[in-house]
Amino acid sequence: MRHIQFISGLLLTIVLSTTSLYYPAYAQPQLIQQNVSGSDRALELRLIPAGKFDMGTDSSGKKEVAVSAFYMSIYETTWEQYNAFFTDVDFSANNMADAVTRPSPPYLDFTLGMGKDGFPASSMQQYGALMFCKWLFKKTGEFYRLPTEAEWEYACLAGSNATTACQADESCLQTYAWYAPNSNGKYQPVGKLKPNAWGLFDMQGNVAEWVLDQYAADYFNLIADKNIDPIIVATKRNPRSVRGGSYRDNAAALGCAVRTMADPVWNRRDPQIPKSRWWNTDAPFVGFRVVKPLKQPSAKAAEEFFNTYLIK
Repeated sequence: MRHIQFISGLLLTIVLSTTSLYYPAYAQPQLIQQNVSGSDRALELRLIPAGKFDMGTDSSGKKEVAVSAFYMSIYETTWEQYNAFFTDVDFSANNMADAVTRPSPPYLDFTLGMGKDGFPASSMQQYGALMFCKWLFKKTGEFYRLPTEAEWEYACLAGSNATTACQADESCLQTYAWYAPNSNGKYQPVGKLKPNAWGLFDMQGNVAEWVLDQYAADYFNLIADKNIDPIIVATKRNPRSVRGGSYRDNAAALGCAVRTMADPVWNRRDPQIPKSRWWNTDAPFVGFRVVKPLKQPSAKAAEEFFNTYLIK
């Protein structure tokens, strides 16, 4: 029988349950910034309030869950920010080489000529996105991670019951999302369209976004007894979950509740043997954004978190 581990014990209670639902989030700054060493573009994060919502849909599965408050980056992580990670000149001097590894140099132009400055970073596997978070932790002392599926969907809905920013009105949706009808077949600079009701840009479309969970088709059965901050903890490298749809997709794929399983075909042209755990040669449509728990874990708990999720 497949074993699915839920939030339990010191590590996952501290790291994934960002704070008590009754933590006075209203007393926290609504917006924070985190400078990224080596990049002129700081991470900008907005406070997402705690609350309950109906996760999923009637057709795919549905469950009311509660989500604790957390900070989420307003924009998708950009190429400038990600590049600062794998070109960090202070890497060896700061003795990070033993704790953090970096992507191998790209062997293709993973942007496919779509652009870097101000554009979302893409083509990395979830491993690369998580290692970026670990690098941030080592550089700043502040803990960042990917959002869980529940956190991501909750933030995407932004207090609404609509599955997309404009539900069935595509003329409206095109003011919020870069997708097949308006993207010209490529991703676009972050933050150029309207944000959702909670001030988050490009939650739908542009590039799809890695989330933390191990992908499971029977997600709602597996979280049946978990009502607060649900997550399916990774026990193997693949498959992981992706959310939000991309510049290539139609409106139906952009729904906040749409769950996508990472596909090995995204890395089919990788010439390395074994294939890279860092890059996807055929997924310029996948990127990520980060979250920061209000209640920061201890250094030990943070290290245990990364050891759990960074499965080679």
